[in-house]
Amino acid sequence: MRSKINKLLGNRIVSPWWILLFDISIIANTFILSYLLIINLNLPNYSSFNMLICCGWITFVYLLAILLTNSYRGVIRHSSYQEFRKLIITLTLAFILTFFLNETFRSNQMNVLNTPRLVITFHFLLSTLFALSFRLIVKETFYFLTKTKKAINAYIYGAGDMGQITLEAIKNDKTNLYNIVGFIDDDPSKNSLNLLNCPVISWSRALKINSDSDINAIILAINNISVKRKHEITDTCYRKGWKLKVMPPVKNWIEGLSNQKQIRDIKIEDILGRKEINLNLARITDNLESKTILVTGAAGSIGSEIVRQLLRFPIRKILVLDIAESALYNLEQELILTHTDAPFELILADVTNAYRMTEVFEQYRPEIIFNAAAYKHVPLMENFPYEAIRVNIGGVKILADLAVRYKSEKFVMVSTDKAVNPTNVMGTSKRICEIYIQALSQKIGINTSFITTRFGNVLGSNGSVVPLFKKQIEKGGPITVTHKEITRYFMTIPEACQLVLEAGFMGNGGEIFVFDMGEPVKINDLAKEMIQLSGYNEDEIPIIYTGLRPGEKLYEELLASKETTIPTYHEKIMIGNVRKHDYTDVNRQIKQMLLALKIENNALLVTRMKQLVPEFKSENSTYCELDYNMVSNF
Repeated sequence: MRSKINKLLGNRIVSPWWILLFDISIIANTFILSYLLIINLNLPNYSSFNMLICCGWITFVYLLAILLTNSYRGVIRHSSYQEFRKLIITLTLAFILTFFLNETFRSNQMNVLNTPRLVITFHFLLSTLFALSFRLIVKETFYFLTKTKKAINAYIYGAGDMGQITLEAIKNDKTNLYNIVGFIDDDPSKNSLNLLNCPVISWSRALKINSDSDINAIILAINNISVKRKHEITDTCYRKGWKLKVMPPVKNWIEGLSNQKQIRDIKIEDILGRKEINLNLARITDNLESKTILVTGAAGSIGSEIVRQLLRFPIRKILVLDIAESALYNLEQELILTHTDAPFELILADVTNAYRMTEVFEQYRPEIIFNAAAYKHVPLMENFPYEAIRVNIGGVKILADLAVRYKSEKFVMVSTDKAVNPTNVMGTSKRICEIYIQALSQKIGINTSFITTRFGNVLGSNGSVVPLFKKQIEKGGPITVTHKEITRYFMTIPEACQLVLEAGFMGNGGEIFVFDMGEPVKINDLAKEMIQLSGYNEDEIPIIYTGLRPGEKLYEELLASKETTIPTYHEKIMIGNVRKHDYTDVNRQIKQMLLALKIENNALLVTRMKQLVPEFKSENSTYCELDYNMVSNF
């Protein structure tokens, strides 16, 4: 029987005219009820004729108010707080009009239309009560009849606005998978309350629930929660065998709406992420307005997110440049779908091709450049230093020189924490890029502002440990970790790119901006967290240790020990106080290094890098011998 009703109600939406008829019936009948109750109590001399006449004109006034506000055009089974409020406003408006007209009739001695004030007031209260009750009964009945029989018993963690919206989203979805048992909230004042027909309990009380049938999942629907608290909840859910789900923040809702389909599994980014960054939007907008912006490496993890962030501002055009054809095409399709009028243009080109880059600058004259084009994988660059020098160093030199020649306003380079006291070729190549653009910015007559942004690993970026661990878990393990004690700083991709934009418009040029990366994370702990979040344990997905890779550090640094930092107005951004270099000397050494690519072997090329960056000491690498020879020769 229930399945037949479910099928019948599944896609049926009652005509608004039927809803209007129900509302008018409620208004007419509640008036008669109010009239009879009040007359029987106080005024026995009133006639039935007078009652019907008064019922007619008052019902007509209410009808006009309903038609005026369109309060009858909602879908009752999906009624929300906004629709209930609209109904109350409608009935209040009708009550005010009725009262005003009735006083007019009274003053003009129109006795037939004159209605006792107490009847009008009581009618308003009854009609409001019955109209709201009608909608609530239909809504709850529909929810009861159509909810999935094998629904997952779940608690919503957070009894605030976000939690209540989540409950409404679940109830309004006919494919709903959850049976919401109640709310969990840390606020003692909310405990033992009943919210939207669901009890609110404390976390400690929830932990005392022993029956598996009582709770199967926790849906996290709260914005102001610390990372530490998320860790505690995640660990507890894992031990209890509860699934942990997340309702994303309001700003991430699909098309600005809440729905049950947005509830997703918790990700490692949710646990390691930090508080939302507050950007100086006015400053950034002033600097970006009506500008042509070049983003290199635009199809990569960082570059593509910079493009997305830039599209929030009133720019003239974004030049989306990358050499990766497929990735560039995929980004284009995404931008077409998400930004129908996005002012962007794709450029398939290699930043190391000086002739091609000159064409781009000559044609478009970009005023701001964000350079995210680089090779970043430490082991690969350790094996192929030729490419690290050609792409990372050569590409930056070409772009920086063109920025000066074509009088670009700003050049922002994305660097890495691996450039600090580097132990590998990749980090050293980025440090040389930092040295070059900082030295270039000190030349007399340079109007381009050169900025370097330095930060650690980003969660979910191409080739990072998170996607790698996900693939290994999907294949049933094992997860490979290089060393049990290895630690890294992590930041989400949006967080890193927001700070790049903020830092890009600080200072006067020549600064190296260092981001607050928070506390370092053990990769071993990260692997364990991801195993838990995937619903497994370490017996099912083992962790094996493969040993440090060539050039890899146990601990990354954001600043060299000899450096100090200067605070800025933004708490997450500092200025690194680094050693200054002479442009003429640096330019000469880099030119010689680029020319040597055609004639020298890897060892000689790395030796040149060590001469330019004396703090570069190789670790776990074939180039360690070069450090020994250099010391011996000295």
